[in-house]
Amino acid sequence: MAKVFYVEDDANLSFVVKDCLQIAGHSVHHFTKGDEALSAFNKFDYDICILDVMLPNLDGFTLTKAIRDKNPNIPVIFISARVQIEDKLEGLQIGGDDYIFKPFSIEELLLKVEIFMKRNIATSIVLPEKETKFNIGNFIFDYNDMELRSDSETIRLTGREADLLIYFHKNRNAVVKRRDILIALWGKDDYFLGRSLDVFISRLRKFLSGDTNIKIENIPRVGFKFRVD
Repeated sequence: MAKVFYVEDDANLSFVVKDCLQIAGHSVHHFTKGDEALSAFNKFDYDICILDVMLPNLDGFTLTKAIRDKNPNIPVIFISARVQIEDKLEGLQIGGDDYIFKPFSIEELLLKVEIFMKRNIATSIVLPEKETKFNIGNFIFDYNDMELRSDSETIRLTGREADLLIYFHKNRNAVVKRRDILIALWGKDDYFLGRSLDVFISRLRKFLSGDTNIKIENIPRVGFKFRVD
């Protein structure tokens, strides 16, 4: 059973979705406005988020950014009438784990909730016991605080950026396949997530550019190599 954080302002749709989730055994907290939802999220613990994108007072993308500040790993599923590829990519890049176009199958949504509840992204990347700080070139990477520190600055990472960096660190100087990264971080391999992965890799390259001994190399038709000389 999941404790579901559900934000949707369509009364008819939300009635059906909430009812089906409850029949499936889940507990649902439903909200119709983004700002009210955020206030509740900051007070209670949830297992999964299901969010519309176009919401009153605070849109779903902005709400997700605030959610990620508190909980970098909670699964977020967007359900939206915004069906442009750019919208889906934006949703995935700002922290969404999936993006479903309206109209959708309720069976598909229930299956995705079940899959996310079985999969814990954070534990798919196993850290050495009790070790949460790592030296990466001239940087100190604090996985718990999601910070990358050098003598000149401290960079705050998102949960996804931190997971990707620790994955690269654990596989440094080895070729890793794109598919393996996507499955480790998102649980599946598809085109949209691949585009999101490229964005996160570009960000890490920028963050790490202060140390010329660190490179994230593209391996054509295979994946990447995180090289620390």
